[in-house]
Amino acid sequence: MAHPSPLPPKPRATLIRPEITRLPRLTWWRRIVRRLIKGLARLLVWAFIRLSVSGRENLPTQGPALVVANHLGDADLVIGLAVAPFPPDYLAKAELYDYPLLGQLLDAYGVIWVHRGQPDRRALQAAIQGLKEGRLIAIAPEGRESLSGALEEGTGGAAYLALKADIPLLPVTFTGSENARIYANLKRLRRTQVTVTIGPLFRLESLPDRRQSIRQGTLKIMRTLAAQLPAEYRGVYADVEDVSAMRRPDQACERNISER
Repeated sequence: MAHPSPLPPKPRATLIRPEITRLPRLTWWRRIVRRLIKGLARLLVWAFIRLSVSGRENLPTQGPALVVANHLGDADLVIGLAVAPFPPDYLAKAELYDYPLLGQLLDAYGVIWVHRGQPDRRALQAAIQGLKEGRLIAIAPEGRESLSGALEEGTGGAAYLALKADIPLLPVTFTGSENARIYANLKRLRRTQVTVTIGPLFRLESLPDRRQSIRQGTLKIMRTLAAQLPAEYRGVYADVEDVSAMRRPDQACERNISER
């Protein structure tokens, strides 16, 4: 699944609209909208996906926690929402805001719009505030949908948030949800086999040097995701081989968030 040639650089938002970036308020209206959208996600998954989920016992019953996941295609968000025990908050690229219908739906659900490739302090502050409020927030640390079909190099946003808010991370990986497979099967009215793996909670180590903490934290996040994936999905983290070693019990990492 690895791409034979160098991939284009990670995207950078060109239109900056700080006014759309905020932590969505959990009003009664939004809670209802989220429940309806989650119900729709479950219906879509039931109709079009043959889903296999492992590690459900690792799902938290409440936050705070930062969900980190690989990103293969459009179906990831729908499948993730269907599997989640309650609707999480998502960091979504600001470009989607202008998509007809989809942008309105995401804004009604209440996502944290982020301008990719930019020092989007408003988005980071909104996410940190949400984590401090005990929310479950989801982010794709690769910074985009994979162009190779396997893990690309991680960006530092997820590690920064986890270290700054001092919260655990929940690793979630998808296989089989590539757009080419999903849409080809939809045209043939076939369901697509997709596997979701949910790993145990883990934490990042804070080092005296903040930049080094983020670099090492990003590496740990991506190697943890790679350890949950088959070899052909590990991409630039293909050197990760021992899955059991990546899942060694760790008292600090596997602490239940409900105890916080």
